[in-house]
Amino acid sequence: MIVMALSASVTLIACKDPVETRREPTNDVKARGLAAIERAGCGSCHKIPGLDWPAGRLGPSLEGFDDVGLIAGALPNRPDVLAAFIRNAPGVKPGSTMPPMPVSASEAEDIAAYLYGIDHD
Repeated sequence: MIVMALSASVTLIACKDPVETRREPTNDVKARGLAAIERAGCGSCHKIPGLDWPAGRLGPSLEGFDDVGLIAGALPNRPDVLAAFIRNAPGVKPGSTMPPMPVSASEAEDIAAYLYGIDHD
């Protein structure tokens, strides 16, 4: 019985979908994303790789963001969801302590792309 259960588990693991290709933004998008992060003051609350100062501790470190399972512990980790969360976290996840940020939709997309790409430097 144990052998059959173990065999079934191995079979299911082998059938698992392959890992999604990691997101790799272009250098232009990375530069725009980091510039938007600096303008919006994201480092006041978050430690962000590539941003030397400030290195906030109020919010979570954003290092390794591409490996995070859920945004804010509740939302699917997808670029469109992250961009929406960056712009208006309380509107996307009621009760979020992150305030709405003064960024445009395209700046939020660039910030999201930067966060997904920081592990690749």
